[in-house]
Amino acid sequence: MGQEMNDNSQERPRLTELTLAERLTRPELLDLTPYQSARRLGGRGDIWINANESPFNNVDTAALDLSKLNRYPECQPPELIKAYSDYSGVSASKIVASRGADEAIELLIRAFCIPGVDSIACFGPTYGMYAISANTFNVGVKALNLSAEYGLPASYVDEVRGAKLVFICNPNNPTGTVIDKAIIEQAINALPEVLVVVDEAYIEFCPEYSVADLLDTYPNLVVLRTLSKAFALAGARCGFMLANEDVVEIVMRVIAPYPVPLPVSEVATQALSNAGVARMKVQVSQLIEQGERLTAAISAYCSTSNSSESRARVLKPNGNYVLAEFDDVAKVAALLQGSGVVARAYKDPRLANAIRFSFSSKTDTDILVNLFESQLID
Repeated sequence: MGQEMNDNSQERPRLTELTLAERLTRPELLDLTPYQSARRLGGRGDIWINANESPFNNVDTAALDLSKLNRYPECQPPELIKAYSDYSGVSASKIVASRGADEAIELLIRAFCIPGVDSIACFGPTYGMYAISANTFNVGVKALNLSAEYGLPASYVDEVRGAKLVFICNPNNPTGTVIDKAIIEQAINALPEVLVVVDEAYIEFCPEYSVADLLDTYPNLVVLRTLSKAFALAGARCGFMLANEDVVEIVMRVIAPYPVPLPVSEVATQALSNAGVARMKVQVSQLIEQGERLTAAISAYCSTSNSSESRARVLKPNGNYVLAEFDDVAKVAALLQGSGVVARAYKDPRLANAIRFSFSSKTDTDILVNLFESQLID
Protein backbone atom coordinates (compact mmCIF):
# COMPACT_ATOMS: atom_id res chain seq x y z
CA MET A 1 0.00 0.00 0.00
CA GLY A 2 1.12 3.54 -0.63
CA GLN A 3 1.58 6.21 1.97
CA GLU A 4 1.75 9.98 1.88
CA MET A 5 5.23 11.22 2.67
CA ASN A 6 4.18 14.70 3.81
CA ASP A 7 3.61 13.32 7.31
CA ASN A 8 5.25 15.72 9.75
CA SER A 9 4.89 13.39 12.71
CA GLN A 10 7.88 14.61 14.67
CA GLU A 11 7.12 17.23 17.32
CA ARG A 12 8.89 20.45 16.46
CA PRO A 13 10.74 22.59 19.03
CA ARG A 14 9.02 25.65 20.39
CA LEU A 15 9.44 28.82 18.35
CA THR A 16 11.72 30.33 20.99
CA GLU A 17 14.09 27.37 20.56
CA LEU A 18 14.44 27.82 16.80
CA THR A 19 17.16 29.78 15.06
CA LEU A 20 16.25 32.77 12.92
CA ALA A 21 16.64 30.71 9.76
CA GLU A 22 14.39 27.99 11.19
CA ARG A 23 11.74 30.52 12.19
CA LEU A 24 11.71 32.01 8.70
CA THR A 25 11.77 28.78 6.71
CA ARG A 26 8.74 26.96 5.36
CA PRO A 27 7.48 24.71 8.18
CA GLU A 28 7.47 21.49 6.13
CA LEU A 29 11.20 21.82 5.48
CA LEU A 30 12.04 21.54 9.17
CA ASP A 31 11.18 17.84 9.06
CA LEU A 32 12.72 17.16 5.65
CA THR A 33 15.66 14.76 5.55
CA PRO A 34 17.90 15.79 2.63
CA TYR A 35 18.99 13.28 0.03
CA GLN A 36 22.13 11.51 1.18
CA SER A 37 24.25 11.49 -1.96
CA ALA A 38 27.42 9.43 -2.10
CA ARG A 39 29.51 12.55 -1.57
CA ARG A 40 27.46 13.65 1.43
CA LEU A 41 27.79 10.22 2.99
CA GLY A 42 31.52 10.23 2.37
CA GLY A 43 33.66 7.36 3.48
CA ARG A 44 37.27 6.23 3.53
CA GLY A 45 38.88 3.81 1.18
CA ASP A 46 40.81 3.18 -2.00
CA ILE A 47 38.01 1.65 -4.10
CA TRP A 48 34.98 3.91 -4.52
CA ILE A 49 32.02 2.00 -5.91
CA ASN A 50 29.16 3.74 -4.09
CA ALA A 51 27.92 6.29 -6.67
CA ASN A 52 27.55 4.35 -9.94
CA GLU A 53 30.24 6.52 -11.48
CA SER A 54 32.26 5.46 -14.49
CA PRO A 55 35.94 4.65 -13.86
CA PHE A 56 36.84 6.21 -17.23
CA ASN A 57 37.83 9.82 -17.88
CA ASN A 58 37.45 10.60 -21.56
CA VAL A 59 37.50 14.41 -21.80
CA ASP A 60 39.98 15.89 -24.26
CA THR A 61 40.54 19.23 -22.53
CA ALA A 62 42.83 20.47 -25.31
CA ALA A 63 39.96 20.29 -27.79
CA LEU A 64 37.58 22.44 -25.74
CA ASP A 65 36.82 25.98 -26.87
CA LEU A 66 36.55 28.08 -23.71
CA SER A 67 37.33 31.41 -25.35
CA LYS A 68 33.86 32.82 -24.67
CA LEU A 69 33.63 32.30 -20.93
CA ASN A 70 33.13 36.06 -20.52
CA ARG A 71 29.74 35.69 -22.22
CA TYR A 72 26.58 34.00 -20.98
CA PRO A 73 25.95 30.69 -22.71
CA GLU A 74 22.92 29.77 -24.80
CA CYS A 75 19.97 28.61 -22.70
CA GLN A 76 19.77 25.49 -24.88
CA PRO A 77 23.04 25.24 -26.84
CA PRO A 78 22.07 24.29 -30.42
CA GLU A 79 25.14 22.11 -30.97
CA LEU A 80 24.43 20.15 -27.81
CA ILE A 81 20.73 19.68 -28.57
CA LYS A 82 21.53 18.54 -32.13
CA ALA A 83 24.19 16.14 -30.83
CA TYR A 84 21.76 14.55 -28.40
CA SER A 85 19.04 14.44 -31.05
CA ASP A 86 21.40 12.61 -33.41
CA TYR A 87 22.36 10.18 -30.66
CA SER A 88 18.89 9.52 -29.23
CA GLY A 89 16.85 9.60 -32.43
CA VAL A 90 14.49 12.10 -30.76
CA SER A 91 13.76 15.33 -32.63
CA ALA A 92 15.46 18.44 -31.29
CA SER A 93 12.10 20.10 -30.57
CA LYS A 94 11.42 17.39 -27.97
CA ILE A 95 14.69 17.85 -26.02
CA VAL A 96 15.55 20.06 -23.05
CA ALA A 97 19.10 20.09 -21.66
CA SER A 98 19.40 20.48 -17.89
CA ARG A 99 21.82 20.32 -14.97
CA GLY A 100 21.69 16.55 -14.79
CA ALA A 101 18.40 14.66 -14.73
CA ASP A 102 17.90 16.05 -11.19
CA GLU A 103 17.07 19.51 -12.50
CA ALA A 104 14.60 18.00 -14.98
CA ILE A 105 12.80 16.31 -12.07
CA GLU A 106 12.46 19.65 -10.29
CA LEU A 107 11.41 21.48 -13.46
CA LEU A 108 8.56 19.03 -14.03
CA ILE A 109 7.35 19.35 -10.44
CA ARG A 110 7.58 23.14 -10.49
CA ALA A 111 5.83 23.40 -13.85
CA PHE A 112 2.95 21.00 -13.30
CA CYS A 113 2.28 20.65 -9.55
CA ILE A 114 0.50 23.21 -7.38
CA PRO A 115 2.20 23.41 -3.94
CA GLY A 116 0.00 22.24 -1.10
CA VAL A 117 -2.52 20.80 -3.55
CA ASP A 118 -1.02 18.35 -6.03
CA SER A 119 1.05 15.20 -5.66
CA ILE A 120 3.42 12.94 -7.52
CA ALA A 121 3.71 9.15 -7.32
CA CYS A 122 6.76 6.91 -7.33
CA PHE A 123 7.51 3.25 -6.67
CA GLY A 124 10.06 2.30 -4.03
CA PRO A 125 12.65 1.40 -3.22
CA THR A 126 13.88 3.80 -5.88
CA TYR A 127 15.82 7.01 -6.47
CA GLY A 128 15.13 9.30 -3.52
CA MET A 129 15.13 12.62 -5.34
CA TYR A 130 11.63 12.21 -6.79
CA ALA A 131 10.13 12.39 -3.31
CA ILE A 132 12.60 14.90 -1.89
CA SER A 133 12.17 17.28 -4.82
CA ALA A 134 8.41 17.14 -4.37
CA ASN A 135 8.69 17.67 -0.62
CA THR A 136 10.87 20.76 -1.09
CA PHE A 137 8.08 22.32 -3.20
CA ASN A 138 5.37 21.29 -0.71
CA VAL A 139 3.98 18.80 -3.22
CA GLY A 140 2.57 15.55 -1.87
CA VAL A 141 4.10 12.16 -2.56
CA LYS A 142 2.22 8.91 -3.06
CA ALA A 143 5.00 6.54 -2.05
CA LEU A 144 3.99 3.19 -3.52
CA ASN A 145 5.85 -0.09 -3.15
CA LEU A 146 7.28 -2.09 -5.99
CA SER A 147 6.21 -5.74 -5.98
CA ALA A 148 8.27 -8.48 -4.32
CA GLU A 149 10.12 -8.89 -7.61
CA TYR A 150 10.45 -5.11 -8.02
CA GLY A 151 7.79 -4.71 -10.69
CA LEU A 152 4.82 -2.34 -10.74
CA PRO A 153 2.23 -3.31 -8.11
CA ALA A 154 -1.01 -4.84 -9.41
CA SER A 155 -3.20 -1.99 -8.15
CA TYR A 156 -1.00 0.94 -9.18
CA VAL A 157 -3.61 2.59 -11.43
CA ASP A 158 -5.96 3.09 -8.48
CA GLU A 159 -3.14 3.98 -6.08
CA VAL A 160 -1.69 6.79 -8.22
CA ARG A 161 -5.10 8.35 -8.77
CA GLY A 162 -4.91 12.12 -8.31
CA ALA A 163 -1.15 12.39 -8.94
CA LYS A 164 0.04 14.81 -11.62
CA LEU A 165 3.36 13.01 -12.27
CA VAL A 166 4.21 9.33 -11.97
CA PHE A 167 7.93 8.49 -11.85
CA ILE A 168 9.17 5.09 -13.02
CA CYS A 169 12.90 4.45 -12.79
CA ASN A 170 13.94 1.94 -15.44
CA PRO A 171 16.42 0.35 -14.85
CA ASN A 172 15.54 1.01 -11.24
CA ASN A 173 18.11 2.51 -8.92
CA PRO A 174 19.19 0.95 -6.56
CA THR A 175 17.81 -2.51 -7.38
CA GLY A 176 19.07 -2.70 -10.96
CA THR A 177 15.84 -4.40 -11.99
CA VAL A 178 13.89 -3.56 -15.15
CA ILE A 179 10.23 -3.35 -16.10
CA ASP A 180 9.33 -4.66 -19.54
CA LYS A 181 8.72 -2.01 -22.17
CA ALA A 182 5.25 -3.41 -22.87
CA ILE A 183 4.27 -3.01 -19.20
CA ILE A 184 5.44 0.60 -19.16
CA GLU A 185 3.46 1.26 -22.33
CA GLN A 186 0.42 -0.22 -20.58
CA ALA A 187 0.97 2.26 -17.72
CA ILE A 188 1.21 5.17 -20.17
CA ASN A 189 -2.05 4.04 -21.76
CA ALA A 190 -3.75 3.52 -18.39
CA LEU A 191 -2.87 7.03 -17.15
CA PRO A 192 -3.73 9.34 -20.09
CA GLU A 193 -4.27 12.41 -17.87
CA VAL A 194 -0.98 11.96 -15.99
CA LEU A 195 2.59 12.65 -17.08
CA VAL A 196 4.38 9.31 -16.88
CA VAL A 197 8.05 10.14 -16.33
CA VAL A 198 10.41 7.27 -17.16
CA ASP A 199 13.88 7.81 -15.73
CA GLU A 200 16.35 6.14 -18.11
CA ALA A 201 19.58 7.24 -16.43
CA TYR A 202 21.12 3.79 -16.98
CA ILE A 203 19.47 2.90 -20.30
CA GLU A 204 22.75 2.61 -22.20
CA PHE A 205 23.36 -0.61 -20.28
CA CYS A 206 20.08 -2.13 -21.56
CA PRO A 207 18.92 0.01 -24.53
CA GLU A 208 16.25 -2.49 -25.55
CA TYR A 209 14.14 -1.29 -22.59
CA SER A 210 14.00 2.36 -23.69
CA VAL A 211 10.61 3.92 -24.36
CA ALA A 212 12.01 7.03 -26.06
CA ASP A 213 10.70 5.78 -29.39
CA LEU A 214 7.15 6.08 -28.01
CA LEU A 215 7.33 9.86 -27.56
CA ASP A 216 5.60 10.54 -30.88
CA THR A 217 2.74 8.23 -29.87
CA TYR A 218 2.01 9.33 -26.30
CA PRO A 219 1.69 13.02 -25.33
CA ASN A 220 1.81 12.07 -21.62
CA LEU A 221 5.23 10.38 -21.81
CA VAL A 222 8.39 12.07 -20.51
CA VAL A 223 11.82 10.42 -20.59
CA LEU A 224 14.79 11.50 -18.45
CA ARG A 225 18.37 10.87 -19.55
CA THR A 226 21.85 11.73 -18.27
CA LEU A 227 25.48 11.75 -19.38
CA SER A 228 26.64 10.95 -15.83
CA LYS A 229 26.71 7.17 -16.13
CA ALA A 230 27.61 5.49 -19.42
CA PHE A 231 29.13 8.67 -20.85
CA ALA A 232 31.39 9.10 -17.78
CA LEU A 233 30.47 12.76 -17.16
CA ALA A 234 29.12 12.67 -13.60
CA GLY A 235 31.14 15.76 -12.72
CA ALA A 236 29.81 17.77 -15.66
CA ARG A 237 26.14 17.56 -14.55
CA CYS A 238 24.43 17.33 -17.91
CA GLY A 239 21.08 15.65 -18.43
CA PHE A 240 18.12 15.77 -20.78
CA MET A 241 14.35 15.74 -20.63
CA LEU A 242 12.65 14.23 -23.68
CA ALA A 243 8.97 15.08 -24.14
CA ASN A 244 6.41 16.31 -26.63
CA GLU A 245 6.59 19.95 -27.63
CA ASP A 246 3.66 21.02 -25.43
CA VAL A 247 5.43 19.75 -22.30
CA VAL A 248 8.73 21.27 -23.44
CA GLU A 249 7.09 24.65 -23.95
CA ILE A 250 5.72 24.68 -20.39
CA VAL A 251 9.02 23.54 -18.87
CA MET A 252 10.90 26.24 -20.75
CA ARG A 253 8.77 28.82 -18.94
CA VAL A 254 10.29 27.90 -15.57
CA ILE A 255 13.85 26.89 -16.49
CA ALA A 256 16.77 29.01 -15.32
CA PRO A 257 18.16 31.50 -17.86
CA TYR A 258 21.47 29.67 -18.36
CA PRO A 259 21.10 26.04 -17.23
CA VAL A 260 24.00 24.65 -19.28
CA PRO A 261 27.41 26.25 -18.58
CA LEU A 262 29.64 26.68 -21.62
CA PRO A 263 32.31 24.18 -20.46
CA VAL A 264 29.59 21.59 -19.79
CA SER A 265 28.12 22.10 -23.25
CA GLU A 266 31.56 21.73 -24.83
CA VAL A 267 32.38 18.56 -22.90
CA ALA A 268 28.95 17.03 -23.50
CA THR A 269 28.97 17.77 -27.24
CA GLN A 270 32.40 16.17 -27.46
CA ALA A 271 31.12 13.06 -25.68
CA LEU A 272 28.15 12.84 -28.07
CA SER A 273 30.29 12.93 -31.21
CA ASN A 274 30.46 9.80 -33.35
CA ALA A 275 33.80 8.92 -31.79
CA GLY A 276 32.48 9.64 -28.31
CA VAL A 277 29.40 7.46 -28.73
CA ALA A 278 31.51 4.62 -30.15
CA ARG A 279 33.89 4.88 -27.18
CA MET A 280 30.94 4.90 -24.76
CA LYS A 281 29.59 1.66 -26.23
CA VAL A 282 32.98 -0.04 -25.88
CA GLN A 283 33.27 1.11 -22.27
CA VAL A 284 29.73 -0.04 -21.48
CA SER A 285 30.68 -3.50 -22.77
CA GLN A 286 33.79 -3.45 -20.59
CA LEU A 287 31.80 -2.43 -17.51
CA ILE A 288 29.21 -5.13 -18.14
CA GLU A 289 32.01 -7.69 -18.42
CA GLN A 290 33.51 -6.61 -15.09
CA GLY A 291 30.03 -6.50 -13.59
CA GLU A 292 29.42 -10.11 -14.62
CA ARG A 293 32.63 -11.12 -12.88
CA LEU A 294 31.70 -9.23 -9.72
CA THR A 295 28.13 -10.56 -9.73
CA ALA A 296 29.41 -14.13 -10.12
CA ALA A 297 31.80 -13.70 -7.19
CA ILE A 298 29.08 -12.25 -4.93
CA SER A 299 26.67 -14.99 -6.00
CA ALA A 300 29.26 -17.67 -5.19
CA TYR A 301 29.75 -16.11 -1.75
CA CYS A 302 26.00 -16.01 -1.17
CA SER A 303 25.47 -19.63 -2.21
CA THR A 304 27.97 -21.09 0.26
CA SER A 305 26.59 -21.63 3.72
CA ASN A 306 26.66 -24.09 6.61
CA SER A 307 22.86 -24.04 6.64
CA SER A 308 20.38 -25.26 4.08
CA GLU A 309 19.01 -21.76 3.56
CA SER A 310 20.44 -19.29 1.09
CA ARG A 311 22.55 -16.59 2.68
CA ALA A 312 21.41 -13.87 0.33
CA ARG A 313 19.89 -12.80 -2.94
CA VAL A 314 21.79 -11.18 -5.78
CA LEU A 315 19.54 -9.27 -8.17
CA LYS A 316 20.22 -9.51 -11.89
CA PRO A 317 21.92 -6.25 -12.83
CA ASN A 318 20.77 -4.13 -15.75
CA GLY A 319 22.74 -0.97 -15.04
CA ASN A 320 26.36 -0.39 -14.03
CA TYR A 321 25.78 -1.78 -10.53
CA VAL A 322 24.52 -4.86 -8.72
CA LEU A 323 22.44 -5.02 -5.54
CA ALA A 324 22.97 -7.92 -3.18
CA GLU A 325 20.86 -8.71 -0.12
CA PHE A 326 22.98 -10.43 2.54
CA ASP A 327 21.87 -12.39 5.57
CA ASP A 328 25.20 -11.42 7.14
CA VAL A 329 25.24 -7.82 5.89
CA ALA A 330 27.14 -6.52 8.95
CA LYS A 331 29.93 -9.00 8.29
CA VAL A 332 30.10 -8.05 4.62
CA ALA A 333 30.07 -4.34 5.44
CA ALA A 334 32.94 -4.81 7.90
CA LEU A 335 34.84 -6.86 5.32
CA LEU A 336 34.49 -4.13 2.72
CA GLN A 337 35.38 -1.34 5.11
CA GLY A 338 38.43 -3.21 6.36
CA SER A 339 39.58 -3.66 2.77
CA GLY A 340 39.20 -0.01 1.79
CA VAL A 341 36.06 -0.55 -0.32
CA VAL A 342 33.38 2.15 -0.22
CA ALA A 343 30.04 0.67 -1.38
CA ARG A 344 26.47 1.85 -0.80
CA ALA A 345 24.18 0.70 2.01
CA TYR A 346 20.58 1.83 2.64
CA LYS A 347 18.21 2.76 5.46
CA ASP A 348 15.07 1.75 3.52
CA PRO A 349 13.51 -1.17 5.45
CA ARG A 350 13.34 -3.30 2.32
CA LEU A 351 17.04 -2.75 1.73
CA ALA A 352 18.27 -3.01 5.31
CA ASN A 353 20.35 -6.07 4.41
CA ALA A 354 21.42 -4.83 0.99
CA ILE A 355 24.63 -3.37 -0.41
CA ARG A 356 24.97 -1.89 -3.90
CA PHE A 357 28.23 -2.31 -5.81
CA SER A 358 29.06 -0.11 -8.81
CA PHE A 359 30.90 -1.74 -11.69
CA SER A 360 34.44 -0.48 -12.04
CA SER A 361 37.78 -1.11 -13.71
CA LYS A 362 39.37 -4.53 -14.10
CA THR A 363 41.87 -3.64 -11.38
CA ASP A 364 39.12 -2.78 -8.89
CA THR A 365 37.10 -5.82 -9.91
CA ASP A 366 40.09 -8.13 -9.40
CA ILE A 367 40.39 -6.89 -5.82
CA LEU A 368 36.67 -7.31 -5.13
CA VAL A 369 36.51 -10.78 -6.69
CA ASN A 370 39.52 -11.90 -4.67
CA LEU A 371 37.97 -10.42 -1.54
CA PHE A 372 34.77 -12.46 -1.88
CA GLU A 373 36.58 -15.58 -3.02
CA SER A 374 38.75 -15.42 0.10
CA GLN A 375 35.59 -15.77 2.20
CA LEU A 376 34.27 -18.91 0.54
CA ILE A 377 33.53 -21.80 2.90
CA ASP A 378 35.18 -25.10 2.04
